[in-house]
Amino acid sequence: MIKKHKPVTQSTRFRKSLVIETTVDKPHKKLTTSLLGSSGRSRGRVSVRHKERGSRKRYRLIDFKRDKRDIPAKVATIEYDPNRGPNIALLNYADGEKRYILAPEELKVGMTVISGESVDPTVGNAMPLSVVPLGSQVHNVEINPGGGGKLARGAGGSVQVLAREGDFVNLKLPSGEVKKISGRCYATMGVLGNMDLRNVRLGKAGRNRHLGVRPTVRGVAMGNPKKDHPHAGSYKTTGIGMSSPKTPWGKKARGVRTRKRKQTDHTIVKSRHSKK
Repeated sequence: MIKKHKPVTQSTRFRKSLVIETTVDKPHKKLTTSLLGSSGRSRGRVSVRHKERGSRKRYRLIDFKRDKRDIPAKVATIEYDPNRGPNIALLNYADGEKRYILAPEELKVGMTVISGESVDPTVGNAMPLSVVPLGSQVHNVEINPGGGGKLARGAGGSVQVLAREGDFVNLKLPSGEVKKISGRCYATMGVLGNMDLRNVRLGKAGRNRHLGVRPTVRGVAMGNPKKDHPHAGSYKTTGIGMSSPKTPWGKKARGVRTRKRKQTDHTIVKSRHSKK
């Protein structure tokens, strides 16, 4: 749900925030850890541009593997996680252990979830793709069996199970690509919450800095094309001055394929670039 603010100040004039429904304010301390080191840097050098640590926060340890098989767990709380888009849920297992998982829509406090091969396909339950009903929406999907969920982990994310071909299952990803993955890989039933996160408008630059995003300068706004950016120079009002856009390091930035993992091409049933 998106909330619009009254234009009391310039920063609230266009601000749209997400209303997040949680049950507690503080996380379970034993399932958190501190964030160490610089963000976006490797050995002190910038490796990912426009990133910083942002406001102080602790990292929540999420159970992406769901490898606690056939042990029921009760949903204790639904909590906000500052490190990701969807909410997280604290599970109290029957043997006394506590774990965090990504919270899908319709998951409520007091519900019971379980992970295993012969469980019901209800929201929050984790099971192999080979037993998931066709047409179902799943999230936190493994790419390799036992490797932990890698696909559909963002707010509002889900993957649709289309068909089965032998030991593999065809999945339709959010990008439109159809990919085949081993049926032994686990996935969690349901669609992740906070789908309206994409409609949030921060309202001011300072809120972006709190999230860990540093300022971005356009290439055409820079002065020296030899050391700043290929788009730099006297092109502020006349375009970029070249046939195709370039990256800051001079490589073409439009119309050039950048995929390098050719060893996984055999898993793609339908490319996201396909028009049919």
